[in-house]
Parts: sequence; C-alpha cells; structure tokens
Amino acid sequence: MEMEWQEILETSVFLKYWNVLLTVILVAIISKWIWNRRGTKELPKNHETNEEILADSSSNAEDIDYTPALEEKEHIPYNGAKVTLSGGAAEFYKIMNDRRSVRAYRTEPIPPIDVIENCIQAAGTSPSGAHTEPWTFCVITDPEIKQSIRDIIESEEELNYAQRMHKQWTTDLRPLKTNHIKRYLTDAPYLILVFKQTYGITKEGKRKQHYYNEISVSIAVGILLCALQSAGLSSLITTPLNCGPALRTLLNRPVNEKLLVLMPVGYPAENCKVPDLERKQLNDIIVKY
Repeated sequence: MEMEWQEILETSVFLKYWNVLLTVILVAIISKWIWNRRGTKELPKNHETNEEILADSSSNAEDIDYTPALEEKEHIPYNGAKVTLSGGAAEFYKIMNDRRSVRAYRTEPIPPIDVIENCIQAAGTSPSGAHTEPWTFCVITDPEIKQSIRDIIESEEELNYAQRMHKQWTTDLRPLKTNHIKRYLTDAPYLILVFKQTYGITKEGKRKQHYYNEISVSIAVGILLCALQSAGLSSLITTPLNCGPALRTLLNRPVNEKLLVLMPVGYPAENCKVPDLERKQLNDIIVKY
C-alpha cells in the first residue's frame, strides 16, 4: 500500500509541476487585477490625459462640497460681433496671407510697448476650457536676459541638430536654411515666451484644474500671431526643444507653468529673406458636406 501511494505521488502531474502551475495562477490573478484597473482609468487614444476630467470613483466623492472656480452669475445677452473689418473675411485673409515667418530682425526701430500689450490683450480673449485662461505671456526686452535665453537655446539646438533630431527632420529643415545659430533671439526688440499653466491657484489657495490647457493656449497663440500681423509686426513661432525647464528657471516662473512657444517680435531686417513657399489652395484644405 505504501509503495502504491509513493508511486501516485511520483507520477502526479500537479506535484511534479507545482512551481509552474503556481506561477501561471499568480500571473492570471495579477493580469486580471491590472485589466480591471485599466478599464476604469483608460482614456481614448489621442485624448489629453487630464485626471480632473475623469469621474471621481472614490467612496467619499459624494461628501465633497464642489464649488465652481467661476462665480455663478446670470448670463447676459449677446447679439453677435459689433466690430468688424470693412472688407470682412476677405480682407482678413489678405492680412494673414501677407504673414511670413521671419528669422532676421532690425534692432531698431523698437515697436511701442503699448502695441505689444494690445496684441497680448487680444490673445487673452481666446476661449479656454471652463474659462480657466491658462496662459502667461512673458515679454522680454532686457538685453542680458535675451542673451541668456540665446545661450540656453543655442547650446541645446547644437545638440539637437547634431544628435537628437532624426536625419529626415534636419533634411526637411534644409530648404528653410535654419541651424542652431539664433541671432533673432538677441536682434529682435521683443521676445514673447508663452507659458501654459497646467493648473492654477484659487483665491483660497486651493489648486484649480486647467482643462485642456495646451489646446487653450495654442488658440491664444494663434490670435496673438494674427494681432501682431495686423499691427504691422513680424514674428516667428519657435518651440525650443529641451529648453523649457531652463527658460522657466531663468525667468523664475512657477512650477505649474510650462513653455509652449517662444516668439521674436519686431520689424524685418533690411536684408531679410524668407523661403519662397506656396500655401495650399482652398480646395486642398476644405471638405464640404
């Protein structure tokens, strides 16, 4: 009888492969746990990951006294645009079609600061998620600060062009004749650094969520670009790669701000040249239904 029992133990598949079976069971349990968590937290692809737009599934969520960041007031009447261009949309198109990205600037004359302020005020009319207005526009005129900005950017851009950027990227930039040298950063009378506020602070000192902050600030930058062109000023949209944290530190901006774009602003240099580019025709960018 003892021999038969021993034989059963020796031939038992479970006992023979107990370590493998235990591993499989543990993996299955962990996988199920991860899948359950993923199902409650995953957002659609290409969706901005803002944890504040997810439903609060915590057990005590109903006990929280939620107060809107905006004051709750009665809505006011609105009858549409009161100020328009005499030539309408066709005139606006002509203004913007005249815009070019400029990389060479005169150091003088210097545009009046109130013109720059008016353009930024126009940018501040941009729509934003839940009217959080998550933007900060830093206007730089100090020569020393501009030089420090140029030093930071050129140092990183030299590495970008030499090592970090894909060969196809640098090849595509070749017709634009750009490189790591950025004279416009010190030549342009103004540098406007636009920061997105990833969150805000309420009057009570609480953290305020800024929904879709990057999209909101991007729209504001577009309006700023249009305002500058309408004022007769030239500009350039730049996104200094790997420079954001250093520039934020240089300007002593708070941790909730991240650099979105940097724009030199002024008048084109006397010998300024721009690429001979053509824009897509209307039929190439519009689909009617």
